[in-house]
Amino acid sequence: MLANFLSVESLFYLAGLVAVIASFKVVTGKNTVHALLYLVVSLLAVAVCFYLMGAPFAAGLEVIVYAGAILVLFVFAVMMFGLTTDETKYAPQSKGLSFWVGPIILAMTLLAELLWVIDNAQLQQQLTANVVSAKQVGMLLYGPYLLAVEIASFLLLAGLLAGYHYAKPESRGTHL
Repeated sequence: MLANFLSVESLFYLAGLVAVIASFKVVTGKNTVHALLYLVVSLLAVAVCFYLMGAPFAAGLEVIVYAGAILVLFVFAVMMFGLTTDETKYAPQSKGLSFWVGPIILAMTLLAELLWVIDNAQLQQQLTANVVSAKQVGMLLYGPYLLAVEIASFLLLAGLLAGYHYAKPESRGTHL
């Protein structure tokens, strides 16, 4: 009964729902550290979605690059700039684990989903039938989608320059 209900498509929608809920908590969160916890869960849910769509290479990159490297930079930036008065005002008052409940439930949903997919041979056969290789990704990115990749790189460069411009300290009396 459960095997019939949990198809690849329904698991994909469940992972998508986890990603949407976690992303909503990132945007509406008042505490930066809690928002980063939900961001980790959101990025892992997107990786599960990639895996279920037959792109294990993209799922691995999502975990390594985004959930790993970029999130470490976010945590480093939060630690480097310190907590402001707003952060300490919204810090949880209880010392318990109540603020961990949301991310734990969402992460355990993803873990149960992945374990179900790994254990179910029928789902594994469905997933391996549509696997996209790293060579195919590279051929598409540097073939018909080259212009889109270059436009995305210019957008990232513009965001980097804007971040630098807004973050640099104002110097008085020098006009360069």
